[in-house]
Amino acid sequence: MFKNVLVGVDGRAGGRDAIALATRLVDPDGKLTLAHVYTGELHPLHAITPGLPAEELEASRNLLEDERADAKVDAQIVSVLASAPGSGLHRQAEEQHADLIVVGSCSRGAFGRAMLGDDTRVALNGSPCAVAIAAGGYAQHPRELSRIGVAYNASPESAAALAKARELAAPGGAQLKALEVVSIPTYAFTGLMPPTIGESVDVLLTERNAFMGTLEGVEGRAVYGLTGEELAAFGDELDILVVGSRGYGPLRRLVLGSTSDYLERHARCSLLVLPRAAE
Repeated sequence: MFKNVLVGVDGRAGGRDAIALATRLVDPDGKLTLAHVYTGELHPLHAITPGLPAEELEASRNLLEDERADAKVDAQIVSVLASAPGSGLHRQAEEQHADLIVVGSCSRGAFGRAMLGDDTRVALNGSPCAVAIAAGGYAQHPRELSRIGVAYNASPESAAALAKARELAAPGGAQLKALEVVSIPTYAFTGLMPPTIGESVDVLLTERNAFMGTLEGVEGRAVYGLTGEELAAFGDELDILVVGSRGYGPLRRLVLGSTSDYLERHARCSLLVLPRAAE
């Protein structure tokens, strides 16, 4: 579970989805903070409209109080002055030493999927902590995280994802599933490999499925295909998918690699992306 959770709230459905998911991820003794980012004095209109910044701050606080009351959660509230929602959440997470940021899906996303808007995705890239994206409509149909999935390939990042998934699953005895997506190395398509690719795939899958079967307490399997597409489809079986970041950014920063970047656009369930582990 997470001890210090920051939730992005904007008065829309995505923010309510984020609150609902955050209540499932925060430790019972942890700290939950609802944050609303407003432009305040940074907006050009304020130069010709005296008093508008104070009005916007008051409106922001009223919005947060209403959302907290509607969600019936025990949470602190904070209004954040920033040029964009993502950058504001990023900075607030650093200031309060949050270990998780939770945001809602883009309003353009399909129901039941986790999708970030461009502005939020760019700003959260480099987050000082893990980021969770609530699937669209989660607040309308909140449920326990009883089916937790992990993208696993025996890398240090996937090992960290599995460890976090075990931690999330423990309190309620949730079912753990892990999926490894394998493929023939690129050189197989250069003409340098004998024409036995089909047999090679079968052998590789047999080996990897045998390995995945050794993961204790986990229903593991391996499939052949494109990593992002297969993991996105895996979400149909899950309440949340946990993945590790493999980007090469600053130490212990979340950097969206190609797979996590694909998933935050196409995942069919809520998504939890962990920052790169310290070396």
